[in-house]
Order: sequence, then C-alpha cells, then structure tokens
Amino acid sequence: MNVQTQVEAHAEAKGGILRKSFLKIAIASMAMSAFSMAAQAQDWPKQSIKFVVPFTAGSGTDIVARAVAEKLTAALGQPVVIENKPGAGGTIAANQVAKANPDGYTLLVHSSGHVVNPAIYPNLPYDTLNDLVGITSLASLPNVMVVSPSKGYKDVKDLIAKVKAKPDGFNYASAGTGSATHINAEKFRVAAGITATHIPFKGTPEALTETISGRIDWFFAPIVSALPLIKDGKLQVLAVGTPKRSDDLPNTPTTLEAGVPGSEYTFWVGMLAPSKTPKPVLDKLNAEVVKILNSPEFKTRLDSIGAAAMPMSSNAFNSFIKSETETIAKLVQTAGIKAN
Repeated sequence: MNVQTQVEAHAEAKGGILRKSFLKIAIASMAMSAFSMAAQAQDWPKQSIKFVVPFTAGSGTDIVARAVAEKLTAALGQPVVIENKPGAGGTIAANQVAKANPDGYTLLVHSSGHVVNPAIYPNLPYDTLNDLVGITSLASLPNVMVVSPSKGYKDVKDLIAKVKAKPDGFNYASAGTGSATHINAEKFRVAAGITATHIPFKGTPEALTETISGRIDWFFAPIVSALPLIKDGKLQVLAVGTPKRSDDLPNTPTTLEAGVPGSEYTFWVGMLAPSKTPKPVLDKLNAEVVKILNSPEFKTRLDSIGAAAMPMSSNAFNSFIKSETETIAKLVQTAGIKAN
C-alpha cells in the first residue's frame, strides 16, 4: 500500500468514526428532546389555560366554549378562562393564537368560519393550515333562519318571492364576514337565486337585536342563541339550515324541505392550538376533551341548547379542516364573498 492509499484509508476510517459520533449525538439529542416533551406533557398544565373565542359573549361558539371550559377546569385542576376577541371574521383571534407561545396554555375555540378566511382574506398574517393545528371538533349545531314577526313572512317561499320582486330592498345579517352564519346565509342566497345586502355584525347578539327590531330582514342564527327568543315570540323561525330537522324545532322544515336545494349547511365549533405545541400536550388535550364530549352528562347539556357532540381525533379533525377549506373556497368564489 503506497503512501497516498494509506492516507486515504486513514481519512476514510476517521470519517467513519466522525459520522458514527455525529449519529450518536443526534440520537441522544432526539432522545433528550422526546424525554423533555414527555416530561412537559406530564407536568402540563401548571397554570390557567386560555380559550380565545373570535366572537362576542352569547354567540353559539362562545356558549360551547364556556361549556367545555367548565368541564375541562374540573378535569385538569386548572382554571380554563375565556377571552372574547371578536372582529375581522375571527382572524384577529386566530392570529393571536397562531403567534402565541406553543405551550398548550393559549388555545383557539373557533367556528366553521375558520375555514372560510383563507379564501376571503388573501393577506392573512398567519397560515390557516400550517400555523394552527386542530385538537378536536367540539360540537355541531344548526343555524336557524329567523325573522321579526312584524315582517309577516308566511314561509321561506314567501320570503323568496318578495325578495325577487324587489331585489334591492332586502338585507340579511351575519356575525361577521366569513363567519358560519354568513356562509349559511350565502349558501341559501345562492341556492335560492336571490340578491340582498349583507350586513355583518361583531357577533350573534348584535345581529339578533337588529333582526328583532325589523331593521334586518333575516338572519341564520345559531339555534343555541336564537331558541329562547323564538320561544318568547320575539323571533319567527322559517327554516333550519342543516340537512335534517332539529329535535328542538320538530315542526320547522329545513331549507331543503322548504324548496331550496343546495342550501344545507352545518355549523361546527372546534378547538385548535399553535402548530408547534408539543404532541404529548395535544394528545392529552384531545383525550380529556373527547372524554368530556362523550360523557352522557355533557351530551345532555349540548342537547338542551340544540347542539350535538362532535368528537374527533386530532388527525381526523385536521383532515376535515383541509377538506372544508377547499370546499368553502369554491363557494366563496361562486358567491363573490369579499372581506369588508
């Protein structure tokens, strides 16, 4: 073996030793990281947890968030507090959580409006699919088409006929551009082939107040918020937005039954976290929340407000969010929905 060959062999042997050393260091680092994450999850939570809700108190999303927060407080032994952060279709709240410390202490409880925002806000300060990760969906609840009794609408067909006769003379409310209440209204409007002016509000309570007054012609309100007002006679319900009738309003037809094919829509509420939140923390959150959602007591509570539990694994919920984002983008284009 000549000198050059000896040098090359020595270098190769030394390189192999270095590669093995680097490999051992990398494996040790990964093991330490995994151990750290596991320890973090075991110690979590050490302090109060915040649910950031993109709508005002009293909205459907807020009511579901508060019901879950109460039970999660008892399950984890730490307070779960609500911070209402309305505005811009929920993007203000979503951005706050997307950029929060990913430690499991700041979470987002959003509605199905979450999947609308990428289509109507082209310059979002966060990435809907990459900066936030789904923990689980929480509940589904119908929106109901409500009007002021003073309007004198006989039914959905009567309303549609009157709007078609005077296309520029009607309006409809939402709890914000891109919110679930807005998308439900747009699905109905497009399917019915009518034109009306969209009036967005900061939240459901404000939209309900204006609908009761008669200044708003109709509003697809979360049943959890509208039902007491319907029972008190302050609102008249014309239809349910979901594919099936609500057990709370068994005599009220769906918009499909009322003769508007393609108008059905399901309003859901879900829980998300910053995307870099440690997986063990996400897994623990999912397990605890799903346990709450599956409990007979909580199902009864949701049923009393017209909602239904909607537990999912984190993977299933994230796949659902991706699919819904793609589907809603097509509706936004068809309906010509734009941010205010």
